[in-house]
Amino acid sequence: MILCCTVANITVTVPDDIYRAARIRAAEQGSSVSALVGEYLRSLSERDAEFERLEAQQRRVESQIDRFSARDRLDREELHGRAVR
Repeated sequence: MILCCTVANITVTVPDDIYRAARIRAAEQGSSVSALVGEYLRSLSERDAEFERLEAQQRRVESQIDRFSARDRLDREELHGRAVR
């Protein structure tokens, strides 16, 4: 089985100490700096997708709420009686 995909090259400029730390981390993980950067960028995309999914879920839940008023549930005495003191 042969998988084929296009890969884009990017150039990133970082201070020497950051690059050395990244090389050490990559070596500890048996990886490369390029793979670490790729994984980080992939995680950004996944977080964005998860955020969008949660926003859509919030919109669905909010659309199911016809109206909301705490006044319909508790009167003033009940509300103040439940206050944490």
